Amino acid sequence: MELFQREDEFSSGVYSRQQVGLVRGKGVRVWDEEGNSYLDCAGGIGVANVGHANEEVARAICEQAGTLSVCPTAYFYNEKRAKLVQKLARIAPGGLKRSFLCNSGTEAIEASIKFARACREKGEIVAAMRAFHGRTLGSLSATWNKKYRKPFRPLAGGFTHVPYGDSEKLEEAVTADTAAVLLEPIQGEGGVYPAPDGYLAEARQICDRTGALLILDEVQTGFGRTGEMFACQHWGVTPDLMAVAKAMGGGFPIGAALMREDIRPDKGTHGSTFGGNPLAASAALATINYIEDNELVDLARKRGNYFKEGLQGLGEKYPKKVRAVRGLGLMLALQLRGRSASYLNGLMEKGILALPAGSTVVRFLPPLEISENDVEEVVRSMDELLAS
Repeated sequence: MELFQREDEFSSGVYSRQQVGLVRGKGVRVWDEEGNSYLDCAGGIGVANVGHANEEVARAICEQAGTLSVCPTAYFYNEKRAKLVQKLARIAPGGLKRSFLCNSGTEAIEASIKFARACREKGEIVAAMRAFHGRTLGSLSATWNKKYRKPFRPLAGGFTHVPYGDSEKLEEAVTADTAAVLLEPIQGEGGVYPAPDGYLAEARQICDRTGALLILDEVQTGFGRTGEMFACQHWGVTPDLMAVAKAMGGGFPIGAALMREDIRPDKGTHGSTFGGNPLAASAALATINYIEDNELVDLARKRGNYFKEGLQGLGEKYPKKVRAVRGLGLMLALQLRGRSASYLNGLMEKGILALPAGSTVVRFLPPLEISENDVEEVVRSMDELLAS
């Protein structure tokens, strides 16, 4: 098609895309240029927590665009930005009072790494196997998968990886030279692996004993996705720094590194031209307000439990094809005993968009207002594919 040809000819070529051209969305559904409707369980890779074309978010962006779009954080104060950082301090796990606003998840991770090194005056970072933290050089160095890392060596130094969920290996790796431990409460791109019970608390204790800082990557898990506002709240663990992004702006690019009150980087040691601009701040405020006003955190927990039960039923029905069901809230994975690509294509043919998370996983990250009927449609379609 002409659209595909034009984009392939003039774009970088780094993406392998499905042959679908999306042109609009509303709520949990999107439409392509031919008018075909899709139930979106990809959610912009976990971005569309409040759904597509959310009216309150769109209104906030439009009003702000007609008022003031640019106000550099490095030089001037801004009312919308002030309201946003105050709001983040209120909803974040206790003690994370301060925010550095940026534009994406990988930027939030980069900022967290830099702030940890500056605060501790040490350089070593301990991360986890299977981890994915982003594609810029620092966050890529913390990422585990060799396919992301290999073309860009040498990477930033000072990064060590240990098995996820193994607190003994983690304790062995943390030394007097460790600035921080960097973990995902639920490993997303690595296959949707929630932290084993007690693991994050043990990581917190290890950091407390050694003086290392605990950084949690909540880029994919934040803002209600897992049935808590932030996934670490499932385990009652508060980090020293926390990276957030994706769903924060309701589709508008924004990220943040949240930090304890006493973590205060020196002025001028980091910055962002667009970070905290009034447009992004307005989008984020409208998004967070919508999540709170419509009780989407509780809804994600309820719908997630219903969805997970349906997937577990498929596992019981097709034990020779389904290896495991994992996840919390509406961050779910169906791990197969074979490759997932044909199932993802089959779902798309049935009007359902989902994501991989490794070669054998079908990952579901729908908007948080997905209905029980929508969930039943996904489970029924997956049933039909597994039966064939």
